[in-house]
Amino acid sequence: MIKSKRAYQPATADDGFRVLVERLWPRGLSKPEVALDLWLKEVAPSPELRKWFGHDPRKWERFCQRYWAELADKSREIGLLREKGGEGNLTLVYSSRDEAHNAAAALKLYLEGKTGG
Repeated sequence: MIKSKRAYQPATADDGFRVLVERLWPRGLSKPEVALDLWLKEVAPSPELRKWFGHDPRKWERFCQRYWAELADKSREIGLLREKGGEGNLTLVYSSRDEAHNAAAALKLYLEGKTGG
């Protein structure tokens, strides 16, 4: 099972394998607080795409399309995430305040094959 969770929420046993999918470290948190198994910066949206999106829900669909296009070049990293998700729970950790419109949510859709394409 793949899920996403804010870095500011405590880790729990049912999180399984925890992966930070952000390019930047969450502000104000130490490594033990985030309790990661892996920091996979490579799957984060490009700085240009992140800046363009600006967490504007009106740009969500277009952001997803552009982000998924970037992920098409990340087959090794995507393969690793799918493998971990197949072994048990996989939690994509993010720092955005918006729990519905963030890169981890878009990545989860991509990993589940829900890209509409």
